[in-house]
Amino acid sequence: MHKDLAKGRWRTMSLMEQLGNIGSEVGRARAYSDKNDKERLQGAFYRALELFDLTLGDSRWRGRLLEIGRARDVFCDAILGGKEYGGKLADLERYFMHFAIAFRLGKIN
Repeated sequence: MHKDLAKGRWRTMSLMEQLGNIGSEVGRARAYSDKNDKERLQGAFYRALELFDLTLGDSRWRGRLLEIGRARDVFCDAILGGKEYGGKLADLERYFMHFAIAFRLGKIN
């Protein structure tokens, strides 16, 4: 889905930038869920999973894999109703938005 990113561009981004981009897809998933647009929700879900997996495959973040993997699990749980972790898409969107804002403000690389 993200062919340009999968070809290597993703690995040029900082962790904050990667997580901010994941947050964009989480936000889209939340918006589509709120609108009960199942087709677009599924697309956002798959795109977010791809970005999570690209991040998990980035060897620079070896020490952060547990945290990133858990965020992926909570996202999947939220999509399925939040029964396992109590995850909600709106909460995840807020969580990831902090990374995007920090990156945009140049506070964290």
